[in-house]
Amino acid sequence: MSSKIDRGLFKYDFIDHHAVLCVPVNADVKDIRKRYLKIARSLHPDISTANPTDKQLANELLSKLVNPAYEKLSKEGTRAEYILMLSQVGKRLVQEPTTVELHTDLARQLAGANNIDHSYRSAIAKIAETQYDSLQEVLQVIAQVSELNLVYLMRSAGKVSAPPPPTQPKTNSATPKPNTAPAPAPAPAKEDSIVEQYIRRAQSLIDKNQFAQAKVELQDGLKLEPKNSRCHSLIALVYLKQNQLKMAKIHFDNALKLDPNDQTALQWKPKIDKALGVQSNVTKVSTPPHEGGKQPDKSGGNGLFGGLFGGKKK
Repeated sequence: MSSKIDRGLFKYDFIDHHAVLCVPVNADVKDIRKRYLKIARSLHPDISTANPTDKQLANELLSKLVNPAYEKLSKEGTRAEYILMLSQVGKRLVQEPTTVELHTDLARQLAGANNIDHSYRSAIAKIAETQYDSLQEVLQVIAQVSELNLVYLMRSAGKVSAPPPPTQPKTNSATPKPNTAPAPAPAPAKEDSIVEQYIRRAQSLIDKNQFAQAKVELQDGLKLEPKNSRCHSLIALVYLKQNQLKMAKIHFDNALKLDPNDQTALQWKPKIDKALGVQSNVTKVSTPPHEGGKQPDKSGGNGLFGGLFGGKKK
């Protein structure tokens, strides 16, 4: 069975587990479990009354799609990470709406629906009734559900808008006022940019030693702003924590090229250069590892923790 789906969220290299189970993207664990058990009972080879060929297909759908989806969405830790990534995909699509292509009338109708929440949940519930009835068409149905999830994520992200400016109080023109200039209206609070939100989340993850997820945040941030010095600096720090010195050096070099006063890069780059056995030059952009080639790779073993963080050598 080919499980390749290239529509909806799947088109953006994202496995849409909610579409596999046909549950809303904001479904709780109880509803997810209830839906999984219903699908599993219908597909289980010991229960299904289908012919041998369909039984084999049902078993593949259960083992390759349904079980992994439930595994991801039922555990609190993996579910939290997955929901975070799902939210990021939605926000990114809002920034790049021209890349979105809808193939079904139902998705196009949802895109223009007035009550998005009600319309979305109703559509998902309707499809769930027959999602796994025809096993040969399951992938197409999952793709259709994923398109609905995509539309809902974009519409939900698009709901957030700045509050209207405060209205100026009316004054009685007949009553003279003292000769004082009116107080200037307070400047509206500046909202974080999308990339700054990535950076803030990444910093929080770094503080919790969750470096893999922090790297995902920063990589997404760099896709939007490749010349963001803070992104380069923080992802370099992540690579440093993961003992990948050459990648850390590349991004620290880029950070300093964009911002020569970046304190994190200024602190760590000389130590990385020393560990790699190269002469430190904080204004020079490093060449990638496959181009440099002559320096020995000291990023493994005790090189990082022994040389930079003072760990004991084995």
